[in-house]
Amino acid sequence: ERKKILKYSETYSDTEMSYLNRLISQVLIPQGNFFQNIGSITLFAVFGTAISAFIVGGGIYFLGQADVIYKMTMTDSFAFGSLISAVDPVATIAIFNALNVDPVLNMLVFGESILNDAVSIVLTNTAEGFAGSDVSTGWETFMQALGYFLKMFFGSAALGTLTGLISAIVLKHFDLRKTPSLEFGMMIIFAYLPYGLAEGIKLSGIMAILFSGIVMSHYTHHNLSPVTQILMQQTLRTVAFMCETCVFAFLGLSIFSFPHKFELSFVIWCIVLVLVGRAVNIFPLSFLLNFFRDHKINPKMMFVMWFSGLRGAIPYALSLHLGLEPIEKRQLIGTTTIVIVLFTILLLGGGTMPLIRIMDIEESQSRRKNKKDINLSKTEKMGNAIESEHLSELTEEEYEAQIFQRQDLKGFLWLDAKYLNPFFTRRLTQEDLLHGRIQMKTLTNKWYEEVRQGPSGSEDEDDEAELL
Repeated sequence: ERKKILKYSETYSDTEMSYLNRLISQVLIPQGNFFQNIGSITLFAVFGTAISAFIVGGGIYFLGQADVIYKMTMTDSFAFGSLISAVDPVATIAIFNALNVDPVLNMLVFGESILNDAVSIVLTNTAEGFAGSDVSTGWETFMQALGYFLKMFFGSAALGTLTGLISAIVLKHFDLRKTPSLEFGMMIIFAYLPYGLAEGIKLSGIMAILFSGIVMSHYTHHNLSPVTQILMQQTLRTVAFMCETCVFAFLGLSIFSFPHKFELSFVIWCIVLVLVGRAVNIFPLSFLLNFFRDHKINPKMMFVMWFSGLRGAIPYALSLHLGLEPIEKRQLIGTTTIVIVLFTILLLGGGTMPLIRIMDIEESQSRRKNKKDINLSKTEKMGNAIESEHLSELTEEEYEAQIFQRQDLKGFLWLDAKYLNPFFTRRLTQEDLLHGRIQMKTLTNKWYEEVRQGPSGSEDEDDEAELL
């Protein structure tokens, strides 16, 4: 039994299970609201996740010392608190999109979940690395763990950002627009490169690929030809859907496939601590951010953000990766994680839509416009060709006119629009636009002709006339 579990956890380590999910999602980040709220998102994702991890981990440790629940060491408690702090509000974000809630609320929840996973993984690896440490005092252990976390976080982020910027420069100055297959291959290589480099020098591959994806979405993506932009988005969107489906299917099957250790008191107290940690994360930080934000986070938005703290496959993958001894402790952590994941998805995720209706979070204009039934289908959304904001078709003159009209930009957004974006992205000429449109029209006509010919290779004019 022990060999079976060890083999299982080695096969599905956190980096392997998270890699494609993180790679895919970052190339599709909605850019406007994300970068406008990057400060708030970072605060929630980094400091908020650390606060939640300390509250959950500290609560488990002291409750164990009081013989209220299963007793665990400080490092094991903090490792569990770190892994269970990874949020994955997939259902909540789908409901947000369907109900057209405040886009700032949508982006705060979505952006936090993107960065939060990477921070949670680094915190968990930090705690696991210091388990059984020979350092004499707890203070020395804490300082070493803090230094290790900062090195992993900022080192991996810098590596990923640098790789993303290099990819933008390369694809800006090397014109591969006439060879979309080569252009697509270069994008895939640059997407994987930061992960391999970070793992090779003992940094966090997930953190590196996260920041590389953000940079590539903001700069590199707009240096691609329209054909490759569409190809990249649709390919990664499909792979993302398949990976997400497989991971959650794997999570469901694991309930019946592997031995479990269930303790009711431990599960109940962990759920209470998770909810308390989420509250201490959201409410104080939101109150603090409102001193610096133009768009305030009101109490209703705070409550919905707290309610959106769903857990997903990342915590369970991390729980399998922990090398805890004895084996009963690992089984207890895994079982408790599964229960918390199911509890948050079924109860909190299922209650999100009624909560938004009751609290009247949905925008009134959209509510009047959309009286039809809510559709949460991901595959239907995937059927849309591409978002217009991801197709870069601005000439140099049009871009400068757009920046001139937007005088409200400040801080990083102003720096990015004035200097970074022109430096790292290609501004198209009228000739480039004409060539891109001809290429798209040629491919569309070729596809249409193949569809009209059908399997027999000949056009069925009667069927076409009947359809018309």
